Amino acid sequence: MIRVLLAEDLVMVREGLKVMIESDDEIQVVAQADNGKDAIQLCEKHIIDVAILDIRMPIMDGLEAAKVIHQRWPKIKILMLTTFDDEQYVLDSLKIGVSGYMLKNGDTQSLIRSIKSALEGGLSIEEQVAARVVPSLLQRKTETEKIDPSLTPRDRAILKCIGEGLNNQEIANRLGLSVGTVKNNTSNILDKLNLRDRTQLAIYAIRHGLV
Repeated sequence: MIRVLLAEDLVMVREGLKVMIESDDEIQVVAQADNGKDAIQLCEKHIIDVAILDIRMPIMDGLEAAKVIHQRWPKIKILMLTTFDDEQYVLDSLKIGVSGYMLKNGDTQSLIRSIKSALEGGLSIEEQVAARVVPSLLQRKTETEKIDPSLTPRDRAILKCIGEGLNNQEIANRLGLSVGTVKNNTSNILDKLNLRDRTQLAIYAIRHGLV
């Protein structure tokens, strides 16, 4: 069972999201909060696999809560939820290391896929959001941003897949590797590039033209 924390300050929206999420028998909302501070406290009390955080909440917003949760419980996957498609929100979320960025008007299946993809190491960004943020990332690319020479052809292939948002199983299938090999290579790439997490690898792949 996938255990989800759902943080959203509007009760009707939160209840609607809960119904959508639990339409899948493999997922259960085990904790609910209406602000970021309570979300953090609930992470201390419950075993959480995925935290879904609204960007804008009272007392403590979703971005601040995401920073704390990512630092204290790095195994918890974080998905950001909002009605805003402002690219700066997306960029700030990605810098924290979240596993996805979704809009509240998304459909049930997209939400469920994002939850499952996060646990498998994928990066999910709504198509209309990606259309805004990817060009921004590309614009930040400079001629001095050369790909690290220590990266092998396999490293680059895996980085490309990560940049496309593929999870470990999907990468293994595309490249003809085992999931274990993909995981080991990903850890090695993180060490080589001195990066923190998979989200930063995706950003690296986009900025360096691998995607």
